[in-house]
Amino acid sequence: MSVSDDGKSMATCLSELREKDHDRFLTLFFAPSAARPALTALYAFNLEIARIPALVTEPMMGHIRLQWWREVVEGLSQGETRGHAAAVALHEAGNVPPDRLQVLIDARERDLSDEPFPDMAALEAYADETSSALMRIAAFILGGAEKEAASEAALRHAGIAYALTGILRALPVHASQGRMLLPGDIILERNVDPHDVFTGKLTEGLTLAIADIAAQAREHLASARRAPFDRAVLPALLPAAFCERYLDMMTAPCFDPFKVPVEVPAFRRQLRLMGRHLARTF
Repeated sequence: MSVSDDGKSMATCLSELREKDHDRFLTLFFAPSAARPALTALYAFNLEIARIPALVTEPMMGHIRLQWWREVVEGLSQGETRGHAAAVALHEAGNVPPDRLQVLIDARERDLSDEPFPDMAALEAYADETSSALMRIAAFILGGAEKEAASEAALRHAGIAYALTGILRALPVHASQGRMLLPGDIILERNVDPHDVFTGKLTEGLTLAIADIAAQAREHLASARRAPFDRAVLPALLPAAFCERYLDMMTAPCFDPFKVPVEVPAFRRQLRLMGRHLARTF
């Protein structure tokens, strides 16, 4: 595949996002047309590195894939895309900072570890280094360094809220992979047996643990909405607009995450984004 492929790589990235990261895909329609190619490439790249743990059978293979992406990012300025659609899209977009992509790759090393997060603070730090960092790069694409900096607190808290919500939504998937992303302090406090989680058994303790993490996500969402942000970076923050609905579903009485997927119809999410965008908030 050549560096310029008449938009085929961008179309591939959009298709991947539509299928596998639909929330961020929907937010693209609320971004200025000039910023959409870079945002599409950024989100497609993030999708690629975030799903590595699900594609490998042992950590070493995951580390090899992350190293491959490091080398790809290093070569983007010379047009060395290795034929990957996301890499071609990043090169064509041109205004996605490679050094910040490298930081995202480094943060994803944590996904390949079997060690649980010791406490909520460690999980929040991980969420900041992944989800919030992604929002910061999107904000840079949308408004430049000055507007990104002016929106720092909102981006940080919104990213953490979205990540915590996503971790709860993905609980059944992670459990099927033998992965435990719930923080150790809450697991201990609520007396959750990891074996029950891995076998898809909902217990009272797990219900309480989910509620604890959901409450923390709501707190970060509230902090994000209280924080100032530049209007130009709103599309970067819009994924957080979905948090409330997802959290309401997961904390509803008798909800079992192992039996009921946490999904909201696309048209309802579209309406939510439209309303938030018109209200100039998230």
